[in-house]
Amino acid sequence: MQQSAVETRPDQRVRGWWPDAVLLAGFVLLTVALARGHLLALDVRVADWVSDHRPTPLYWTLRVLNFLGQGGQVLMPLTILLAGLATRRLRSWRPAALFVGVFVLTYVTIGPLKIWLDRAAPAFKGPDREILFNPAASGTAAMSYPSGHVANALAWYYAIAVLLGVLLSRPLSARANLALRVLPPAIVFVTTTYLAFHWITDSVAGLLLGLILARLLARVPWGLESRSTPRPASPA
Repeated sequence: MQQSAVETRPDQRVRGWWPDAVLLAGFVLLTVALARGHLLALDVRVADWVSDHRPTPLYWTLRVLNFLGQGGQVLMPLTILLAGLATRRLRSWRPAALFVGVFVLTYVTIGPLKIWLDRAAPAFKGPDREILFNPAASGTAAMSYPSGHVANALAWYYAIAVLLGVLLSRPLSARANLALRVLPPAIVFVTTTYLAFHWITDSVAGLLLGLILARLLARVPWGLESRSTPRPASPA
């Protein structure tokens, strides 16, 4: 039976490196621009505007939606659960390897960049809150760039889409795959900026970095694509 045109394989390996090069160049250019003092006024204007236009009911709604990008408390436990179920179902460690791959890739990129670039969040009360390499900021207050929520969402929802395909024994439809891998990161981008957890350029940087990570993950032959493809019906 021919696969429906509306179905897709979320772990299909990507080809071509030029989109990755464009995304990386965008991240580097944005970082250099911020380090040289460009776009900082835009960040401050956006942060001040959202702080003045955030009624209490909207604030708590956005706080709940922002958990869609919470790596340690939401996305990692959910992926562990799905990977465990898929590992048991397939009697293979490949789903667990996918979880480990996402964890390692996000751990060695997002965190070190935050520590190295040393940017305070908009709520920081010290001097020069919007600049990179801020010597006055310290601790978690200086881990704003890039947005980990946005980058995490793009990487972890890739794995979630793959594992759901395995558990359903069929690839997700194009609509379901699009909804799962695009809507949560888009919601997180808006909420993390509107709540002033991050500067808007933090969220843009997280988007660029997250897309790079998701594409790198999609290049790895996890061996799960065939496990989520329905078998053809037996002849009568």
